[in-house]
Amino acid sequence: MVLLAEVPEKDGVNGQNEIDLDALRRQFDTEARYRKLSGFPAILVTSLAVCMSLFHLYTSGFGLMQAIIQAAVHLAFVLVLVFLLYPFSPKFSKTEIPWYDYLLAALGAFVTLYLVFEFDALITRAGLPTTMDLIVAFLGVAILLEATRRVTSPILPVIAIFFLLYCYYGRYFPALFQHRGFNINRIVNHMYLGTEGIFGIPLGVSATFVFMFILFGSVLEQTGMGKFIIDLAMALAGWATGGPAKVAVLSSGLMGSISGSSVANVCTTGMFTIPLMKSVGYKAHFAGAVEAVASTGGQIMPPVMGAAAFIMAQFMGVPYIQVALAAIVPALLYYFAVIVQVHFEATRLGLRGLPRDQLPPLLRLLRQKGHLLIPLVGIVYFLIGGYTPLKAAYNGIIITFVVSWLNKETRLTLPRLIAALESGARSALGVACACATVGIIVGTATLTGLGLRIASAIVTLAGGNLLLTLLLTMVACILLGAGLPTTANFIVTSTMAAPALFQLGVPPMAAYMFVLYFGIAADLSPPVALAAYAGAGIAGAEPMKTGVTAVKLALAGFIVPFIYVFNPILVLVDYSFVPFALAVGTAMLGVVLLGMSTVGYFRGVLSLWKRALALAGALFLLIPGWQSDLFGIAVLVLLYILQSFSSRKAALG
Repeated sequence: MVLLAEVPEKDGVNGQNEIDLDALRRQFDTEARYRKLSGFPAILVTSLAVCMSLFHLYTSGFGLMQAIIQAAVHLAFVLVLVFLLYPFSPKFSKTEIPWYDYLLAALGAFVTLYLVFEFDALITRAGLPTTMDLIVAFLGVAILLEATRRVTSPILPVIAIFFLLYCYYGRYFPALFQHRGFNINRIVNHMYLGTEGIFGIPLGVSATFVFMFILFGSVLEQTGMGKFIIDLAMALAGWATGGPAKVAVLSSGLMGSISGSSVANVCTTGMFTIPLMKSVGYKAHFAGAVEAVASTGGQIMPPVMGAAAFIMAQFMGVPYIQVALAAIVPALLYYFAVIVQVHFEATRLGLRGLPRDQLPPLLRLLRQKGHLLIPLVGIVYFLIGGYTPLKAAYNGIIITFVVSWLNKETRLTLPRLIAALESGARSALGVACACATVGIIVGTATLTGLGLRIASAIVTLAGGNLLLTLLLTMVACILLGAGLPTTANFIVTSTMAAPALFQLGVPPMAAYMFVLYFGIAADLSPPVALAAYAGAGIAGAEPMKTGVTAVKLALAGFIVPFIYVFNPILVLVDYSFVPFALAVGTAMLGVVLLGMSTVGYFRGVLSLWKRALALAGALFLLIPGWQSDLFGIAVLVLLYILQSFSSRKAALG
């Protein structure tokens, strides 16, 4: 049997035997550009990170603090770790912490813990801040923006500063967005000393559900879950036509369901799957694109999904399990579309799967490491059973620790446990900073009423047409996603653009899911396309070509959100079994036709007019209504007959 860990050594990037994944992540993932410390600074960072994880474990198991105190302690840990780990600029020292970063870390702790120690006094004088309150608030906003710039990118802090300026200079904006303007004291008080701004819902979710699920993923990772997922995908699909590409889709979907980071997912599973795809005949750019599309979709794959899904649940005021259940069909349609296109491409190129003797035996694999699936099953059980996501994640971590001791290879020994606690805290820094900074944008909307103004502007611009409104919202999500992390993108667009969809009668679940999908799609869409470029880096392919191919592969993913807006039963709105089953069935057939159209193959090469016919049939199947469904099915049957006749004729000729 071929060990998967040996695959990248057989087929490296650009003829090299090894891929520098650390350098690749640093290139495309700003959160990976941290200092590599040693000695006392390394011990200090590890100790703080472990303490942060233990704090969240304790509060999750034995009771949360007051919301603003929980968020403040969470943000205190985050700011201290960011200034200790991330340099002012990538050009600065990556091995030493300068004195001013120690000072900024101390200030970050002071301005956040001030809210903890002055909590009762701040409540007593609510709306009447003292001079000290305002100084702390002003410093807090400034330090947060600098921390966010370091760990994400300058774009989000610049947007936040623009919104702060809008709060102050509102009277000078165009009439549609004009307001009377607020003084600096009112702005910083609103943004920092209450629960409408920085310490609002996004940071509150980061300080509870999101952190615990990130920690859950880190603990699972230390058990060897990533290797097990890839081996499991190999055993299930490695033998099929174009097997390695299907392995990439399955493994990345499974890994993404617990990781929530597109670029990290590409680097984790792509180091195995991309060289494997190339070894059986896939072109480098196609292999990189498959991995990027599959990894990106992990953020919408239940049960865990990405951080934005937890915030969606809070915005809607529904249990998280309701969001996860609603995401099942769209996520499966997304991955089904990728597998369909991979299959057609493999068939077109005549690519076969790997020999059975080179694949891990499924039963032996399940006997050895199948116990690692128990925590995932447990998470689902607890969520369906009515537990809060916080308690479900806490229980999942405890179960992971217990079941890890069933096998010597997976045991969470003390060094592994410390590594998991540190990794969980580090992985949460970017999300926490993004959530806190986006709180400024949400605070602007509540202070000035900007959200409703933008919604009215979108509806007016679209002339009240739902399809045009959806297209404008899609463009806004993708453009914002070019510079914002998915979570921040979702919060901004759900605050500013989703209300426009509400005005046109779109159910909240469908509207928020639409915004979430296109925020995630930005990771695939050139010119930014970070996940696609990371895949290109591993594959040794041309980045832009990989990005364009990724968009083509994800085309169904771009169309699926329109489907459930026009047919919201797919996200379980007004659920009824028969209409739901028909909607899912016709959507799957539409995805098959869409795959034929984009790849240009079905039982033989499709001519241009047949590809156009397949695209028309796909669109008709994706539109709700029995008349359009009949037309789409008729197109599918016609293409099957035509292609079967052509293939027989070619065989005889």
